[in-house]
Amino acid sequence: MISGKVGLLGATSLAGEALISLLQGGGAQVHAFSRKPQPSGSDGLVWHRLSVADRSQSNLIEHWLCAAPVWVLHEHFTVLEACGARRVVVLSSTSRFTKKESPDRAEKALAARLIEGEESLKAWATSKEVEWAILRPTLMYGLGRDKNITEIIRFIRRFGFFPLLGKAGGLRQPVHVQDVAAACIAALESPAGVNRAYNISGEETVPYYEMVSRVFAALHRSPRLLTIPFAVFGITVACLRLLPRYRHWSVAMAERMNSDLVFDHSDAARNLGFSPRPFRLSREDLPR
Repeated sequence: MISGKVGLLGATSLAGEALISLLQGGGAQVHAFSRKPQPSGSDGLVWHRLSVADRSQSNLIEHWLCAAPVWVLHEHFTVLEACGARRVVVLSSTSRFTKKESPDRAEKALAARLIEGEESLKAWATSKEVEWAILRPTLMYGLGRDKNITEIIRFIRRFGFFPLLGKAGGLRQPVHVQDVAAACIAALESPAGVNRAYNISGEETVPYYEMVSRVFAALHRSPRLLTIPFAVFGITVACLRLLPRYRHWSVAMAERMNSDLVFDHSDAARNLGFSPRPFRLSREDLPR
């Protein structure tokens, strides 16, 4: 475990929270960067405001983690250069593959931003002789703050059931944010882990309907899965989009319930010692 200084971008994100906890537990001094003012730090945690003043600071921080969206990282290259960055580990997403050909315009644009962000990092790091690693989690969950499983939990709590498109047999590999954070830190340390990208998936591969059933179990409820035919699902989504919380839902999202989104993480296991947990929700993973 790294025990010196570690710079962290995107410190207030879900992954940022998990990274701070693991880094502090390992004795590292975390220099966390945020656009907004934050409360005073604690032992092993120093907050910095991402502002013009920070861009001229002279703190020497050679190791960096980025839990912010990868497509905004280029805005902070000057901060990394000013601090003498020598290795940078960045979180991206397997959505760069799964949404690249999506019929939904917003999803396709997201995939393009992910790809552009990754390529921007590689070009900058190569030009500055900075070591880099990109980690692409699959369906990330945990700590009651994710945008995947937490969305399902809140829907079930509100309506008492969950809608499925057709058989909803598409395979998923939910990966816990703490396992993702551990992989990031390993990539920061591993001599064999640099200058390459890794897909980070969960230990289990389960059908979508089974994943939802396990969410019901974590809530101590019997599964109530409402199967909706393809022909009428578009109407269902249109109705849900009238509610503010579900405005981002789309037919493309629903159609992926029947698509396999599976990624091999053997490279991460070999080079980073990545060993994710099975898909089990604890009390800490449920939103308040």
